[in-house]
Amino acid sequence: MRLSRYFLPILKETPKEAEIVSHRLMLRAGMIRQQAAGLYSFLPLGKRVLDKVTKIIREEQDRSGAIELLMPTIQSADLWRESGRYDDYGKEMLRIQDRHERDLLFGPTNEEMVTDIFRSYVRSYKDLPLNLYHIQWKFRDEVRPRFGVMRSREFLMKDAYSFDIDYESSKTAYDRMFVAYLRTFARMGLKAIPMRADTGPIGGELSHEFIILASTGESEVFCHRDYLDMAVPGEGIDFNDAASLASIVQTWTMPYAATEEMHDESAWNAVAEGDRLAARGIEVGHIFHFGTKYSEPMGATVTGPDGKEVPVQMGSYGIGPSRLIAAIIEASHDENGIIWPKGVAPFDVGLVNMKPGDADCDAVGDRLYAELQAAGHDVLYDDEDTRAGAKFATMDLIGLPVQVIVGPRGAKAGEVEIKHRASGERETLPVGDILARLSA
Repeated sequence: MRLSRYFLPILKETPKEAEIVSHRLMLRAGMIRQQAAGLYSFLPLGKRVLDKVTKIIREEQDRSGAIELLMPTIQSADLWRESGRYDDYGKEMLRIQDRHERDLLFGPTNEEMVTDIFRSYVRSYKDLPLNLYHIQWKFRDEVRPRFGVMRSREFLMKDAYSFDIDYESSKTAYDRMFVAYLRTFARMGLKAIPMRADTGPIGGELSHEFIILASTGESEVFCHRDYLDMAVPGEGIDFNDAASLASIVQTWTMPYAATEEMHDESAWNAVAEGDRLAARGIEVGHIFHFGTKYSEPMGATVTGPDGKEVPVQMGSYGIGPSRLIAAIIEASHDENGIIWPKGVAPFDVGLVNMKPGDADCDAVGDRLYAELQAAGHDVLYDDEDTRAGAKFATMDLIGLPVQVIVGPRGAKAGEVEIKHRASGERETLPVGDILARLSA
C-alpha cells in the first residue's frame, strides 16, 4: 500500500480524553475514532490489526476442533427469560423493542442463543463433543466507558461454547480451550498467565482469566514468578489427547496465580517471598465451565448411552479481539509509539523513500516495493514528499516491525538501511540482499 493513496490520519497532539497509553497511541496513530462514549470506528490501520488478531484466534480455535458459526447481535428476550438471566443481568444490558413491541436486547453474550441452536438439532450423545464459536460484535452499557477500546460499550468478541455428555468430557473441553488460549496469546507476542477467577454473571464453578502483566492494568494480580519462563505448547499439540491436555493445564495451574477477587492471603504467604509477583494485570481472555446452568432450564438434553435423557454439560470461552489490541499496545510500546509483535502488525514492513522525485530513490523504492509484495510481505510504502523527521516519527508511531529506509546517497551506492523497531538496531545492506534478510 502506497502511503500517498492510503487513509492514515495521524494526530500530532495527544487528545485530552485519552487516559492510558493504548488509547493515546491508537488515536494518534489513526487506528480509531471515537463516535460517542464507548463507541469507536476502526479506521484502516486499526482494522488491519483487528483482522490479524482475529485470524490468529480463528486459526487456533479451528486447530482445537471448534466449529465457527455466526449468531446475530440482536436477541430475543424470551431466551433470556428461559435461563432466568433477563431480569438479573442489570443495566449493562441494552433492552429494546421492535415495532411489534416484542422485547429484544443487544447481546452482551450468547449462552442462551447457542443453547437454543444446540437443542434444536442435537439429540444424541453420539453427536458430542461439540464446540461452536463465533466472532461477533457485542454491547454492554458500561456505567463508565473509558480507556478507549479497553473498556468500550461496543466490542468484538470471540465466544466459544462447548457441549458434552458428562463432567469428565466437559473438563477435557475446558482443558482444550485452556491450551488453545495459551497458544493464541503466545502467537501475538504476549505472556498470558491463567489465573483463578470469579465466574461473575456467566456463572459456573470453574473459571480462569488469562492475564498479561502491565503497569496500567485494571486490577491487582498475584502470581508465582515461574510463570514468566513457562513454555507454551507447540503446534504439534494433539487436541484429542485428553491426558496430555490435562497434564499441560495442571502444569500451568500448579504455581499460585489469582486475580484480586480470588486472592487467598494464606496460600500467598506460603509462596517464597522471592517468588512472589504482585502486579497490575489486563484480562485478555476468560474461560468458564458451568455444567448444566443453561442446559437444564432450557431443555438442552441428549440421549445418553443408556437411553436416558440428560442435560448436557457446557462451558464458554471468550476473547475480545478489539480489547486485545489495546492490551498488546500496553505491553509493547515506548516513548515514540507502538511496537507491534510481528504476528499482529498492520504491515510487516515500512518502506521509506526519503526523497521522492530523486531518480535513484524512486527506482530502488519501487523495486523493493514490488519485490517485497511478490514475496508475500505486507508493505506500507511511504512515497510522500514530506520531511525526513516526519517520516521517521510516523513509522515509529505506527510501530511496524521493520523499516527499510531508502536515502539518496545509499540508493546511488545500491544500499539501503534496515531499522528494527523493537530493538532500534540498524544495519546497511545491498539492495539485492534485502529480500533474503527479511525472509530469514
